[in-house]
Amino acid sequence: MTADITISSRELTPFERLVMDLLCEGKSNAAIAHETSHTEKVVENTVSRTAKTFGIKSDGDTNLRVLLALAYRTHYGDRAFEQLGIACQHMEVGPDGRMICSRHV
Repeated sequence: MTADITISSRELTPFERLVMDLLCEGKSNAAIAHETSHTEKVVENTVSRTAKTFGIKSDGDTNLRVLLALAYRTHYGDRAFEQLGIACQHMEVGPDGRMICSRHV
């Protein structure tokens, strides 16, 4: 099964981006709620609303959080690797001769 993931239909709010950054770190809704001083329900609604922004629907064969993290990283860049200290595997020599990642800029 192939999931249809679209570019976000609108810009995410700062709180949505914060929740997505934490989700991409692998944090649970409970951990995100604790870190952001919100309830789990607020985080759950934020994740759901953000999934709709990317056109991702949950069903029995789909892990919404995984697809959402992939869509978010694709659209907004992949800072999670930088935070984990993992080198990007997509480095290329840029026009100015410096190494850049064309996929995670």
